[in-house]
Amino acid sequence: MQSLQEMIEGIKAGEEKHIARAISLIENDRDKGFALLKELYGSAEISYLVGITGPPGSGKSTLTDKIVLHWRKQGLKVAIIAIDPTSQFSGGALLGDRIRMDNVAADKGVFIRSMGTRGTLGGLNPAIYDTVLLLSYAGYDYILIETVGVGQNEVDIVDLADTTLVVTVPEAGDDIQTFKAGLMEVGDIFVLNKSDRPSVIKMELTLEQMVRLTHKEGEKWTIPIVKTTATENKGIAELVEKINDHKEYLQNDGQLKENRHEVMRRQLINLMEERVLAKIIKPIENSEHFSEKLKAIRDLSEDPYTAAEELLKNRLPE
Repeated sequence: MQSLQEMIEGIKAGEEKHIARAISLIENDRDKGFALLKELYGSAEISYLVGITGPPGSGKSTLTDKIVLHWRKQGLKVAIIAIDPTSQFSGGALLGDRIRMDNVAADKGVFIRSMGTRGTLGGLNPAIYDTVLLLSYAGYDYILIETVGVGQNEVDIVDLADTTLVVTVPEAGDDIQTFKAGLMEVGDIFVLNKSDRPSVIKMELTLEQMVRLTHKEGEKWTIPIVKTTATENKGIAELVEKINDHKEYLQNDGQLKENRHEVMRRQLINLMEERVLAKIIKPIENSEHFSEKLKAIRDLSEDPYTAAEELLKNRLPE
C-alpha cells in the first residue's frame, strides 16, 4: 500500500497517477485526505484559477482545449477541473468518463479531472477547493475550472476563480437575459464564441449593453467582449491576452490577495459545515428518534419545525 510520503513525493514530481489517486482520496475518504492536505498546506502558492462557464452548447470544452494549447506552447503546465452534475445514485460526476479535449488529453503537461458538484450545506463540493491546493502543489501554472451550465453551483464555482470567462453564442439572443444576475456580475471577460455566425453583431450589442449596466462606478476593470471561433482557433490569442491583462490588473490593484482571503474564508466555512454534517446531522439522521419524528410529521401529529428543534436539542449551543 502506498505511503503518505510516497504519495506526496509523487504529487510534487507531477506524476499523474499519484495526483489522480490523491484526488480520489480527498473525494472519497475525507479523514485520510485531510492527513495528506495538512502536509501539503503552505508548501506551495495557489495556482492562477480561471473559471469558464456558460450555457450548454456554447463550446466551452473546445474553447478550453484551445486556451490550454496556447499556454502549452508557452511551456506552461495546466490542469483542468471539469465540473459535472452529480449523480443522485452514485454521488459521482455524471459525465465523469468523458474526454472532451482531444488535443490536450494525451499531453503530459496537462491534467484533466471531472468532478461532481456533490455539495455541502453551502452547495459546493469542498473537494474542489482541496483539489486546487493539490494541483498547485503539483506545479501547475494555471488551473481551469469548467462548468456545465449557469445555475447556482456554477455561480459558486466560478466565484472561486481569479478570472471568470462567461461564454455565450450568437444564437443565445434574448436568452442571455435568463442568465443568473449573479453569474453576469462575476464574469470578468465575456466570450462570444462561434462568432462566424450571422447574428453575431446583434449579440455583441446585447453584451455591450449588459456590460454597461453591470459596470460599477469607480471600478477600474472594464469587462471586455472577445469574439472567438474556437473550432478554427480564431480569437484565442486575444482571449489569452485579456486573461493576462486581468491577472495583471488584480495583482496591481491588490485584489488577487483579497480574492484569496475570501476563498480561504469560504473554505473554512465549508470545512466546518462538513464537520457539522458528519458529526451532528448524519448521526441524528440514522437514529431511531429521527425515524419517529419523520413518522409523526407524515401523520401530521407534529410539525417539522418543532421536530427539528427537538432533534437538535442539547447538540447545539443556545
